Amino acid sequence: MTTKSKTALKRDDNWLLSRLDFIWSKYFSDVPQTNKVFIRFGRYAKYRLGSIRLNRRTKASFITITAMFKDPKIPPEVVDHTIGHELTHYAHGFSSTHPRLHKYPHAGGVVRLEMGERGMEYLYDAYKKWVKLYREQLMG
Repeated sequence: MTTKSKTALKRDDNWLLSRLDFIWSKYFSDVPQTNKVFIRFGRYAKYRLGSIRLNRRTKASFITITAMFKDPKIPPEVVDHTIGHELTHYAHGFSSTHPRLHKYPHAGGVVRLEMGERGMEYLYDAYKKWVKLYREQLMG
């Protein structure tokens, strides 16, 4: 008699790297990686869900995702949306070695437009649904 064990994937930095690799290959395959890109969980943050920074000395880009997303109750689409959002900044030349495409990183809704053009609107929809409930909990 065999029993199936439920092994949930542990949400750690390796899991984040696998999500980054998946999103980059599926939605950003036309964007060359012109410098090293690292991703990790940072501190627990309620409002800043993700960020990307360029180390000016090493020219490496660092994506940091809130530790809140380690919780398996957070839908994986929300995590993927956040990674896709940061990759959009990378592709647009913010915190990367790519040329800057816009004066400001969120000018005129360029992140949402870009993600939509890349077929990621379902991630945006999942994020908006989640963030509505999340805000209600915060105001609770």
